[in-house]
Amino acid sequence: MEWIIALLVAIIVYVVITRFLQKKKLKTLTEEEFIAGYRKAQLIDIREPKDFDNGHILGARNIPVSQLKMRMKEIRKDQPVYMYDHNGIITSRAASMLSKNGIKDLYQLKGGFKKWGGKVKKKK
Repeated sequence: MEWIIALLVAIIVYVVITRFLQKKKLKTLTEEEFIAGYRKAQLIDIREPKDFDNGHILGARNIPVSQLKMRMKEIRKDQPVYMYDHNGIITSRAASMLSKNGIKDLYQLKGGFKKWGGKVKKKK
């Protein structure tokens, strides 16, 4: 029984520390803050191509999180990275990968693309 309690405590500590470190790596921006800065940054849609083609933020590049490791060289280290996914959940995984590769100035859209009210482009 004691080992179960110790395991649960270890899991809770791990989750808390991981969340804290993610917050340091990735800053969440409101739509207004995102709009104010994304034109001076690298705007990356980390969703899969079919989702990107169905609609994306005007000016975004599609680098799906599933391809991120292979396409890391496409992302500049000297410019901020503004990224988004569908609902703001997967961006933390992308931020972790980018951070490990020396890319530190990372931002995400609060709520992801589904909360976006700005201009959208769709593939015809």
